[in-house]
Amino acid sequence: MSGVELRWVTLPLVAPFRTPFGVERDRRSLLVRVVTEHTEGWGECVAMPTPDYSAEHLDGAATVLRRFLIPAVAGLTSVTAVAVEEPFGAFKGNWMAKAALQTAVLDAQLRSTGMSLGDYLGAVRTTVPAGVSVGIMDSIDALLDAVGGYLDAGYARIKLKIEPGWDIDPVRAVRERFGAALALQVDANGAYAVTDSRHLARLDPFDLLMIEQPLHEEDLRGHAALARMLRTPICLDEPITSARAAVEAIRLGAASIINIKPGRVGGFLEARRIHDVCAAHGVPVWVGGMVETGIGRAANLALAALPNCGYVGDMSGSDRFFTRDVTPPFTVKDGVIEVPTAPGIGVDPDPAALDAATIRTEWISVREGL
Repeated sequence: MSGVELRWVTLPLVAPFRTPFGVERDRRSLLVRVVTEHTEGWGECVAMPTPDYSAEHLDGAATVLRRFLIPAVAGLTSVTAVAVEEPFGAFKGNWMAKAALQTAVLDAQLRSTGMSLGDYLGAVRTTVPAGVSVGIMDSIDALLDAVGGYLDAGYARIKLKIEPGWDIDPVRAVRERFGAALALQVDANGAYAVTDSRHLARLDPFDLLMIEQPLHEEDLRGHAALARMLRTPICLDEPITSARAAVEAIRLGAASIINIKPGRVGGFLEARRIHDVCAAHGVPVWVGGMVETGIGRAANLALAALPNCGYVGDMSGSDRFFTRDVTPPFTVKDGVIEVPTAPGIGVDPDPAALDAATIRTEWISVREGL
């Protein structure tokens, strides 16, 4: 390996995206490029600029990459996605930083062999259904207009962000406007407590696919108790950082559905393990999104094509968030998005778009400890 480039990019969002964590108006991301003697590979760190969604944040992830993870793989005789897991194990947490570097290594590895990420992971589909996450709006009328636009664009599933004060009425309005056939779910991002169970039970009549992460991520027993009180299935997101965590949640009865985010679990090898262990327990999974650029989106599509992905994930077209992506745009056609089939993650950055979005780069060479 010759070196690693860290590249900070900023892409303005087509519209503000509000969740219980706050409002995003642009997406700052850290891209990781691994350069070898014969090829290169790309990964994306999905950490946010501030440590509110998780304990990780962009500049902290860059520090961990620079000081610990990149030096840890410098001495490997064979730098592969599997090989880097052992030295990464010396450092606790920091899943998003680990995932970014491991994905870049895996991309370079697969490009050198001519294999796509989908084939490597075991994808069984060439397309995946497109799903969209709709943020908290200023009014129900605005929400209905937004949902109608996404349905007109061909999206197969609608996910509504909810929080106390923005839950029952918006869900009722969407269900009444668009009918019982609409595949509809909600995501609370941990905004409720188990004492809100009676209130959350008011969502049951709307026949939702699931309620995602209703309680704090550390409250597995609370989720198990809530699951016994609700008819709506419980899906866990933030607590699922490993296959072991998924098994614990399933055994406790805390979730009947799991959302896998590769960046949150340390990369695609662990993501595939979570997929497999959930399949062994009869628990379906789906692939969540973190407002990724086309680099992260391409890799996520490969994971979403695995056989146990039984629900539509957050697989949106590039234009859901960005006017101009850093890769050629992903598009929704007839309700689906094509899974990349070229070697590696299957896409390359658009040089002009990448340069336009870049705010800073840092090159770490072999001589600097790689």
